[in-house]
Amino acid sequence: MNKTIVVKCGGSVLSELSPSFFKSMKELTEQGYSIVFVHGGGPEINAMLQTLKVQSEFKKGLRVTTKQVLETAELALAGSLNRKLVRMLEQHGLQAIGLNSSDNQLLEADFIDEEQLGYVGDVTSVNSQFIKLLCQEDLLPVLTPIAAGPDGTVLNVNADHAACAVANALEAEHFLMVTDVDGVLQDGELISELTEQETEKLIESGVISGGMIPKVQSALRAFSDHVSQVHIVSGKKAFYEQGEWYGTKFIKEKVTV
Repeated sequence: MNKTIVVKCGGSVLSELSPSFFKSMKELTEQGYSIVFVHGGGPEINAMLQTLKVQSEFKKGLRVTTKQVLETAELALAGSLNRKLVRMLEQHGLQAIGLNSSDNQLLEADFIDEEQLGYVGDVTSVNSQFIKLLCQEDLLPVLTPIAAGPDGTVLNVNADHAACAVANALEAEHFLMVTDVDGVLQDGELISELTEQETEKLIESGVISGGMIPKVQSALRAFSDHVSQVHIVSGKKAFYEQGEWYGTKFIKEKVTV
């Protein structure tokens, strides 16, 4: 599928998306790009669990998901955040359609470790044909990271991992990770381009630290034979204008020593 962009947007950034961000999205669609959104919703899930007085914990960066946690997560993601994002896109002139990814086997997944993590899965297949059909109708699919599991179960999937799987299945030209920062910074300055090898060195040296580490690791994970351009961009400003990308771009080519 030519000229496809998969955008992953974390739940913490959704409320901060700016008109300039949507203007960049609109400009890309006008240039013939199809855009597919995959969103998370950690903060909203946490708030809903707290209201319901449901305990939640993380193991190895993944939310341990009981049946009650799963129901709450699905309610927050599909019932609230997905609708909110669709409305925001439509307010900025983009025709969007919200989809819970366990429907129609949009995403299928298998348990990672049912005993330790409960209803948490990793994507095994993507109904790319259906997503492409929507894009051909000039619709912008907005997907939750909730997948159909074995024997009629539903599984919670890490949103970064879900977005990577979608990008690879669609052979996307670009994969965008939307954050609340401009990209990878060194001494306060934006690094506009990084190879995989350079990224690993910056992690080792401590330049990339804290919450940026999982972001760049997810960016590198998105590389495949088809996905060759991965970007970390800010949702607070324009990330694309008149052919120019802003943020940090990750490229496959490794530095030769």
